[in-house]
Amino acid sequence: MFLRRLMIFSLTASLFCTVMPVQAADTIIRVGTLKLIHGITPYFYDKFTPKGYKVEVVPFETPTDGKNAVVTHSVDFGGYGLAAAVLGGAAGEPVVVISPMSNGGMGLVVSNKSGISSFKDLKNKRIGILTGSTQETVFLERLKSEGMTIKDVKPIRVSFSEMAGALERGDIDAYVGAEPGPSISVSRGIGKVLEYPYSTSVGSVNMVMTTHADTLKNNPEFVKVFLEIHRKASEYAMANRKELLEMANTKLGLPEDVASLAADNVKFVWRADDEWLQHCKNYGSLMLERKQIRRLPENDSFLVTNLGPH
Repeated sequence: MFLRRLMIFSLTASLFCTVMPVQAADTIIRVGTLKLIHGITPYFYDKFTPKGYKVEVVPFETPTDGKNAVVTHSVDFGGYGLAAAVLGGAAGEPVVVISPMSNGGMGLVVSNKSGISSFKDLKNKRIGILTGSTQETVFLERLKSEGMTIKDVKPIRVSFSEMAGALERGDIDAYVGAEPGPSISVSRGIGKVLEYPYSTSVGSVNMVMTTHADTLKNNPEFVKVFLEIHRKASEYAMANRKELLEMANTKLGLPEDVASLAADNVKFVWRADDEWLQHCKNYGSLMLERKQIRRLPENDSFLVTNLGPH
């Protein structure tokens, strides 16, 4: 009797396995981004992820953290400032820029108590700057255009998330920050935007989307799938302001008034047009001129923006 029951159980299990095949697991797309409103696009990826794929978003505090995650394959794709990408490419790291992510999102903010009313008033003032950031390169170029150098100010290294607080405490007189920092300072009545520093030869270029060179070489179809998701999410974030503000509140904890101010200073992009590419090249040249890098990345292998939609 026992053997008979065992045979029936085995036959039933065999039939069940035949009619109920094991489902293949989703392909995970790991995406790194910064804790900034202009890095929020990946949180909309789920709306446009095709069947068979699943997106995991990994937030980072600094651009260097994001770049290092791409280099070490901790994420498949990483969005962060162009400066960090150029620094990696120039150092021979396998970083490839595959798409724009966002433009704007910067602000030169001064304390309302500082007495600063013009750019030249920054002389001898304590300026919060994140070393190795896009903002640093842009600020150096603005200094040059005003006949000044970094020696004319007192630079203090401050992370983006700490800048508004440092200004409020009086630790610094001004900062070259990233949203939502400028909007937080303005909404609290602590500071004012002296300027949005987009008048240089790099325009408003800021965040880029990158991947590891091996990912691009070994799995270009995977990259293409991702870039289509990125395109749709970028367009959606630009076209649906209410949902953008809600996402900024959910993921970044931003009140609506702060998020709204910050959103006015951000443009989510995905198309690598000629103007954007030229701004990127100008950016690399500025970093070389400023001796932030010793050589330029090889553009043909560093800027590979022809795989995605056009």
